[in-house]
Amino acid sequence: MRILPPESLIPVYLKATGANRPFVTEDGARRRIAERFLRPASYGPPSRLEGVRVDRRLPDPNGWPVYDVEPSASAVQKARPKSVVVYVHGGGWVNEIAPQHWTLIARIARETNQRVIVPIYPLLPSGTAREARDGVVELIRAELDSDHQVRLAGDSAGGQISLSAVLHLRAEGVQLPATTLLSPALDLTWKNPQIDVVQPFDPWLARPGGRLLAQEWSGDDDIEDPVVSPLCGDLNGLGPLTILTGTRDVLNPDAHVLKDKARDAEVSLAWHEGEGQLHVYALLPTKAGEQAAKTIVESLRPAT
Repeated sequence: MRILPPESLIPVYLKATGANRPFVTEDGARRRIAERFLRPASYGPPSRLEGVRVDRRLPDPNGWPVYDVEPSASAVQKARPKSVVVYVHGGGWVNEIAPQHWTLIARIARETNQRVIVPIYPLLPSGTAREARDGVVELIRAELDSDHQVRLAGDSAGGQISLSAVLHLRAEGVQLPATTLLSPALDLTWKNPQIDVVQPFDPWLARPGGRLLAQEWSGDDDIEDPVVSPLCGDLNGLGPLTILTGTRDVLNPDAHVLKDKARDAEVSLAWHEGEGQLHVYALLPTKAGEQAAKTIVESLRPAT
């Protein structure tokens, strides 16, 4: 895992390393899409993840790589756990799964004694919101058909896919026992006026590139279709939600809208707002990040 600088220097680090380039301008977004087309990034797990076993499914379901990450002790000593977690990684629909994701995924598996299913969904320029949503739904259906209890988690772009998936499943009469969203992308129109208030304090994400990436990700669907912008969907009948969001994240205003809509729909909601925290702060090696990672793990732990 890449070691980041002290917490106060992380915004400087993000800008210095160009982590914000795909988002701050439309040209930056276009360049990143072109880069990923010409030079796809690696998606495989790190060679060593503590306390877990990692297997890739072959043949690839839906033509995607899919990994199963489960506690080593469970794999050796007893039958595979009947409760599973599907984790959908973020990356602005254009960046591949990162070592920080794998570290959190391994922790979830190890500390909750569950198998974690990791889909490597198609990114831009070839992937679309509907394709990703449908593929995640199929993975969940397959586990439910095998009599497994399924929990779902996703960060950033993966949060958008995850909430779209649970909305679709709810329409089919399926309610998941837990869905955890870390800094989720929720309304891909980027029209919330409060984004302008937060923008000066966010060193990572921004509207110009984010809006272009979102438009590309929508494919043939309208940008306000819940498959693309799940905040536009009806939340009635959803299972429990856990939301983690930082106040220095331009996605934070839409998270507040989701909180209000969930409560209006009488959806069970656990709300965790990190004051002064950045986008996907649970993936960062800081004190606040550690506490947020613990919250994610606890939110996905099966009931005893």
